[in-house]
Amino acid sequence: MIASGSLLDVLIIYDRNESYLHQGNSMIEIKGLTKTYGNVTAVDNITFSVGKGEVFGLLGPNGAGKTTTIKMLTCLSRPDSGGCTINGFDVAANPHEIKKHIGVVPQENNLDRELTAYENLLIYGMLHLVKDKERKIREHLKMVDLSDRRDSLVAGFSGGMQRRLLLARALLPEPDVLFLDEPSIGLDPQIRRQLWDIIRKTRIEGRTVVITTHYIEEAEALCNRVGILARGALIALDTPHHLKSNVGDYIVEYIDAEGKLIQHICKSRGEAHDIAKHQPNSVTVRKSNLEDVFIKLTGERIE
Repeated sequence: MIASGSLLDVLIIYDRNESYLHQGNSMIEIKGLTKTYGNVTAVDNITFSVGKGEVFGLLGPNGAGKTTTIKMLTCLSRPDSGGCTINGFDVAANPHEIKKHIGVVPQENNLDRELTAYENLLIYGMLHLVKDKERKIREHLKMVDLSDRRDSLVAGFSGGMQRRLLLARALLPEPDVLFLDEPSIGLDPQIRRQLWDIIRKTRIEGRTVVITTHYIEEAEALCNRVGILARGALIALDTPHHLKSNVGDYIVEYIDAEGKLIQHICKSRGEAHDIAKHQPNSVTVRKSNLEDVFIKLTGERIE
C-alpha cells in the first residue's frame, strides 16, 4: 500500500536537480521565496530555477501556494523574504522592466466582456506599446482559432474561447516568459487538449513557459520538469518520468474485503501481474502518474 514519504524520499527526488541551478542557462531564478498571510505560510522558502525555453510546471492541490508564487513572479505581490530574477532582472527592484519580458494568463478571467475579441487585443496592445498591432492581432486570433469571432462580443464566448483569447492577449507583446495560472481550469477534456496544442506551439517558438495546475495529465503532457508543492513547500522537483520512476512504474489497485482501496507499487509489469493474479477481487493494473508521487510524499491526493 502506498505510504506517506519520508524526508529522505524528498531529498532523493530534489537533489537530482541541484546541478541545474548552476548551468548558467536559467531564465528564472528563485531563492528562498517566502510569503505569509497572518499565521499562514502560503509559500515556504522555495528555491528552483527555470531554463530558457523550458516548460516548467508547478503541480499541487488548491491552496498549495501555486498562485501565490505566480503573483510574486509577476509583480502582483511582494515576498516577505527571499527573491527571484527573470532574465537577470530582480523582480522586486525592477517591476517595470520585468513586465516587458512576461505575459500572464491569470486564473481569473479578466477580459472585458462588453468588448469584442479584437477590441480586447487592441487595447492590450496599446497599453503594452506593441508595434505593428494590426498584423499581430490577426496572427494571434488565427493562432487560437478565433479569426471568425474577431468582431464578436466576448460576453457571447464559451469558457474555452475565452481562455484561448486570454492566451492570445498574453502572447501579443511576444514575451520571453509566459505564465499560465491554471490555464485549462473548468474546461471539458476536448477543449483542454486543444488549448494544450496551442501551448505546445508556444514552446516550439522558444519561450519559457511556467504553468500552475492541479491536473495530473496536464503536467505530464506539457512539462519538461515539474515542481510539486504541498502546503507552500516544494517537496519534489524533476522530470515527470524521473518522478514517476522514483515511485514505481506500475500500480496495482483493488478493493479489499472491508471496502478499502489497496495500492501496490511495482517496478515492472511482471511484478504487477504477479501481485494481481493472486488477488481474489477485481484488480486494476496501470502505469504510475504524478498523483502517485504526491501520495507517496504526503499521504494525500491532489484535489
